[in-house]
Amino acid sequence: MISQPAFNVEPWAVRECQLHLDVLAQAESVFALSNGHIGLRGNLDEGEPHGLPGTYLNSVYELRPLPYAEGGYGYPESGQTVINVTNGKLIRLLVDDEPLDVRYGTLRSHERVLDLQAGTLTRKAEWVSPAGCAVRVTSTRLVSFTQRAVAAILYEVEPVDGPVRVVVQSELVANESLPDLGRDPRTTAALESPLILEDNVVDSMSAAMVHITRRSGLRVAAAMDHTVHGPDDTQVSVSGVGDVARLTVAAQLRPDQPLRLVKFLAYGWSSVRSRPALHDQVVAAVAAARMRGWDGLVADQREFLDQFWAGADVEVDGDAEVQQAVRFGMFHVLQAGARAEQRPIPAKGLTGPGYDGHVFWDTETFVLPTLTYTYPQAAADALRWRQATMPVAKEHAERLGLDGVCFAWRTIAGEECSGYWPAGTAAFHINADIADAALRYVDATQDSVFERETVLPLLVATARLWRSLGHHDLDGRFRIDGVTGPDEYSALADNNVYTNVMAQQNMAAAADLVGRYAYDAKGLQVSPEEAASWRDAATAMVIPYDHRLQVHPQAEGFTDHARWDFDHTTSDQYPLLLHFPYFDLYRKQVVKQADLVLALHLRGDAFTAEEKARDFAYYEPLTVRDSSLSACTQSVMAAEVGQLELAHDYLGEAALMDLGDLEHNTRDGLHIASLAGAWTALVAGLGGMRAGTTGGISFAPRLPSGISRLSFRLFYRARRIQVSVTPEAATYRVLDGAPLPSAHHGKSIVIDDQATTYPIPGIVPGPRPRQPVGREPISRHLGGTEP
Repeated sequence: MISQPAFNVEPWAVRECQLHLDVLAQAESVFALSNGHIGLRGNLDEGEPHGLPGTYLNSVYELRPLPYAEGGYGYPESGQTVINVTNGKLIRLLVDDEPLDVRYGTLRSHERVLDLQAGTLTRKAEWVSPAGCAVRVTSTRLVSFTQRAVAAILYEVEPVDGPVRVVVQSELVANESLPDLGRDPRTTAALESPLILEDNVVDSMSAAMVHITRRSGLRVAAAMDHTVHGPDDTQVSVSGVGDVARLTVAAQLRPDQPLRLVKFLAYGWSSVRSRPALHDQVVAAVAAARMRGWDGLVADQREFLDQFWAGADVEVDGDAEVQQAVRFGMFHVLQAGARAEQRPIPAKGLTGPGYDGHVFWDTETFVLPTLTYTYPQAAADALRWRQATMPVAKEHAERLGLDGVCFAWRTIAGEECSGYWPAGTAAFHINADIADAALRYVDATQDSVFERETVLPLLVATARLWRSLGHHDLDGRFRIDGVTGPDEYSALADNNVYTNVMAQQNMAAAADLVGRYAYDAKGLQVSPEEAASWRDAATAMVIPYDHRLQVHPQAEGFTDHARWDFDHTTSDQYPLLLHFPYFDLYRKQVVKQADLVLALHLRGDAFTAEEKARDFAYYEPLTVRDSSLSACTQSVMAAEVGQLELAHDYLGEAALMDLGDLEHNTRDGLHIASLAGAWTALVAGLGGMRAGTTGGISFAPRLPSGISRLSFRLFYRARRIQVSVTPEAATYRVLDGAPLPSAHHGKSIVIDDQATTYPIPGIVPGPRPRQPVGREPISRHLGGTEP
């Protein structure tokens, strides 16, 4: 955890005014740049010191064995792990033969700024070598949103006190040594030298390298080219040997005579293309980048982000930390998916190797809804990737003796990579989560072509899974037994409420789609009888309810379990999974992350307002939030039941998950779902926005005392909408598009291009619920006010 504030609080930037080597790895994640295809961790230009080197290409992985003490039928035999590919960020500097290394000499000043509007990372440093030579170094890097294969770096060196001789080495380096990431199971498995060299070609001021992975057989190419501006006698040479290609620039500089180098990078990979084809691909991409030039790439980046923020910005008055954090989060959510283009959005994006670079259910449940309303094409691409993995998911279902498809719990390329089936394969809810994201996307975009070509096949296949996984009991009720819900401290439960209400929606929506697209459904071999069986199962779905306590048990029998002994659990014993056996966790009332409460949010139509209030109050004292996925959902539901101060507290936790390193593992990459969840906590929580599977969009905003104004923009059904909220009233306006029917606190309204204001009715909440001892969220009243 970052114990002291490492970053200045600013509305549109994340600024580090001093280099903190003890949190270097965390800062590398925070300062990571990506476009969904390329990911560059925020390592120092010179490469050392580092916390964790990282350059990633979406879906480039290596295979590794999954050993078991005792094997079993259907267990996956190998896993997939994201790898650190060729590093093109490296620019080393020698000052009168002394290498720039911040651990030596004197670092007079050091600043790094992640500009959320420009999409750049800028570093400014003034360093005095051990021999007393002072230089000022400025570097700016970007990963292009407009040229998918391209990254670029502007690197400038100038003397401070007198003439100096400098040598700049710009490199491509493969198979870097990686540090030990520790034994925490949430961290990735380190792989040594995963790349085999196929080509290293240099020419003039450029170089290109091609490698192939040892086991997965993926071919990776990287290229660099440069422009250099310096004194007339500047010397430039290029060389390439083994896993290193290097451009060397030597110059004698005066204080008024800087050396300026622009480095253009291009990356590509393929599982099928030949070495020459991939080599030519990156050479062409870097040539296009050089033609556009540094200034052109910077201008394109700014224009792209200006358009994004025009439809996605959230303004928060009264809590400057949350204001910065939500923009930081949205920037990284955009980076994770903007140019992924039918590749997955991993849990850490491309900011680090945490969770082996895998994609989980949180992409569809937390990230895609945010993108659906702010950058919908990225959500569509992610869903098309899921569709592309359906053949593998069908094979997985067949191995389990089930119909339809069973999507992998964790994966990179589609194959199941979870070695612990009670919290992996048994978490079948991922299939309904994917269906839910698809339905929300279609509701928001009204894209009938996407609905027919992508959503229909997804929903038919997942409905078939649910129909074969569940069964009708003797009373005709449809049961889904022996599954694991979102709460990973419970496993193999019967009739998990979240799973059942999501499967219910999945099957009912599939039946509706079959009716709308009868011709296409015939091509999927869906008969009217099969569709009717889905509807029957959805209608008869078991939704457990404890009439004694007047709450929904998380699953059948959950409220009969003994409660966890929270009073005798110390703060250093969290997360519980690292200190207690799963056997003990599974048989107690303790919740790792919102499960039943998540059902209240995503299937709010299935519960009454009174049920939501009672359920929320019951599960608060049981939920320990050992997952970064919990706080945002608890914030949404706290706001809905009127616990506005608690909603603000949970909002702060979700938003500051990585800027504060609250889960102690930001070094391995950012928590993209929690960052997306901060947007959800503001828009769906305090903004009261509800849309998705029931059709239409509505709002029921309310603000806590610590926020004086909330304003947000989003896209919905070809409109760009702005909602502005104060404690007393909400104002709605369509910025682009036709008038839109909506609702404000249950009252039907029409939003048009004229700003219209409506009063916010009061609410009388019940007593503020308690949390487990030591797991209370940090109060925003203590740290969230305007400076």
